[in-house]
Amino acid sequence: MRNDQVQELGSERTALTGAAGGSWRVAAQTAAALAAAMGVGRFVFTPILPLMETQSGLTRQGASLLATGNYLGYLLGGILGILVSGLGRARRALRTSGLVLIASLVVMPLTHDVATWVVIRGLAGVASAVMFMVAGHTILTRLASSTPRSVGWAYGGVGAGIAASGILIAVVGAVGDWRAAWWSASVLTAVLVAVGWPIGESGNRPGSRTAVAATRRGHRARFALLAGSYFLEGTGYIIAGTFLVAAVSATGPRWLGSSVWIIVGLAVVPSSALWTWLSTRASRPSLIAGALVLQAIGMGLPALSAGPWVAVVAAALFGVTFVGITTLSLATGRHLGIPGAIAILTAGYGIGQVIGPLVVTPLLGNGYRPALLVGSAIVLAGAVAALFLRVGFPHYDQPHHGARLVRNPLVHRLRTVGPDDQTGDHD
Repeated sequence: MRNDQVQELGSERTALTGAAGGSWRVAAQTAAALAAAMGVGRFVFTPILPLMETQSGLTRQGASLLATGNYLGYLLGGILGILVSGLGRARRALRTSGLVLIASLVVMPLTHDVATWVVIRGLAGVASAVMFMVAGHTILTRLASSTPRSVGWAYGGVGAGIAASGILIAVVGAVGDWRAAWWSASVLTAVLVAVGWPIGESGNRPGSRTAVAATRRGHRARFALLAGSYFLEGTGYIIAGTFLVAAVSATGPRWLGSSVWIIVGLAVVPSSALWTWLSTRASRPSLIAGALVLQAIGMGLPALSAGPWVAVVAAALFGVTFVGITTLSLATGRHLGIPGAIAILTAGYGIGQVIGPLVVTPLLGNGYRPALLVGSAIVLAGAVAALFLRVGFPHYDQPHHGARLVRNPLVHRLRTVGPDDQTGDHD
């Protein structure tokens, strides 16, 4: 090999190393945004709820209203992502939503009015949905092709936020009250929003012909199956997300309930990286179906048996699947070439989250076990839809006849090579 070739190869590797480092920085920023939006902003209410019930006089009915308000807000955010062009990718939208989210956490302790709380949690839901869409767009457009391994760790920010907020509220709750819990959560969220501040796109980009062509090529029937499966996941998973801690606490010591939520968060952190890695070796629809089955098992376990180990296994199965399903579903939607796929899937997921608790509310008089069983059955129905999606699924986009996929050892990603361009890049 000539010296100039060696120097050129060295320069290329240096550039690629720098690009990879930049991608991991974006992944960390995106993870922080997701930790703020979902791990804290959305889910911190779960560990704070017991404190509010004992210290603020919040009833179970009031707690249900607060949860519903947040789910409705998340749904509204998803709908806005469909209706408002560029909202789901704009940096300004992410920053505004982050500030709204912080403010919503700060003002929660300033009132005891349930109706006001519902409005506040609704605004938090809208902000969480917008931040999630911008983060998801960043992952799929800036990380998926350049540094695929970083995708899963970026989504793992949700779990990091859940675990961090769970630990924070456990500590604050031991020395302070429910007000201190909300204010400490606002401080944590502010730090995370500051880290995620740079992500998103500046300005509005007009739609391109490529996007129009993608619409024409889009596999709409398969996307409908994907959206149906994701809707059922939203409907079923939220039942466990709402009642799992309460169900475990009802049959065991109180510390077990709070510990379960921390376990959920810790299980989420590596889960998306795991499912992303698996998606390079197996069909995404098959993985979605498998993850849904595992989640259904995890949801059903506390309904069929009690005990600390059952609770731990249930929490681990729930945590290792629910964000992984989101990762796989959003990537599949983009793969199918449907414009606005993230916003559409987010809205359907949001509708499911509103419906889920309403479906099982009549069953709660008999405890939480019937509700968890119904949620498990709904998630299994989502797995069936994913299996139908698997049939005839276009696993690889091949732009022209004779194209095939090869791996470039320098950039560690797949690219297409036609029949007249098959030199030099084989493993």
